[in-house]
Amino acid sequence: MKVIILAGGFGTRLSEYTEIIPKPMIPIGGKPILWHIMHRYAHCGHKDFYIALGYKAEAIKEYFLTFNTINSDFSLDLSTGKVKAYNNKALDWNVTLVDTGQDSMTGGRVKRLQSYIGDEPFMLTYGDGVADIDINALINFHKNHGKIVTVTAVHPVARFGELEIDGDCVKSFQEKPQVTRGWINGGFFICQPKFFDLIKDDATVLEQDPLENAAQNGELMAYKHEGFWQCMDTKRDKDLLEELWQQKQAPWQI
Repeated sequence: MKVIILAGGFGTRLSEYTEIIPKPMIPIGGKPILWHIMHRYAHCGHKDFYIALGYKAEAIKEYFLTFNTINSDFSLDLSTGKVKAYNNKALDWNVTLVDTGQDSMTGGRVKRLQSYIGDEPFMLTYGDGVADIDINALINFHKNHGKIVTVTAVHPVARFGELEIDGDCVKSFQEKPQVTRGWINGGFFICQPKFFDLIKDDATVLEQDPLENAAQNGELMAYKHEGFWQCMDTKRDKDLLEELWQQKQAPWQI
């Protein structure tokens, strides 16, 4: 199944990084968060990627064009430009990079990839969130319900410490735990090709009319992921993911 990754936004809340590189290229453990997301899919056997580019598209294109060189030792003949690689760590991924416009909204970016996806189901996610999700369990859930769209529902992480209070006595204190009540959109969608029909044009926001209409028509189902999920919206989020990686406690790590 083909995988669309939205990687074209401006990432304004991470402007200390995104003035230089696009948000999906912000590194965690020395690798772009985009690389981490793709590894989760590839680990589950899904390696055909379609990256929807926009803001600073050239940085993502350059990364993949030089991927094998960057991840290998090599010798270079300066007279001919010939490169000989050693200890090549090439991956068996197919990566299609598509410029979906500087100012397109999330739905518009998906619509622009319709000709690449064709008349088949596809997976879709954002280029800034990681999870320890079982992709194949998600696919089985989608196949079993027969609706147009599946969204992965996740528990958000609390911004502040959570107190369980009995009277005036604190019975439990958890520093920024994962909230156990309520669900939010965690990305990691699976869509039938009919979903393209719900997207009008470049100005369409994925999270508005397309998904709202799918829900109203009874065509949007939620796969409830109880495990780890974390988006990278702020520097605080980035630092948390980096800390988990450095401490070898990253739940999404393969």
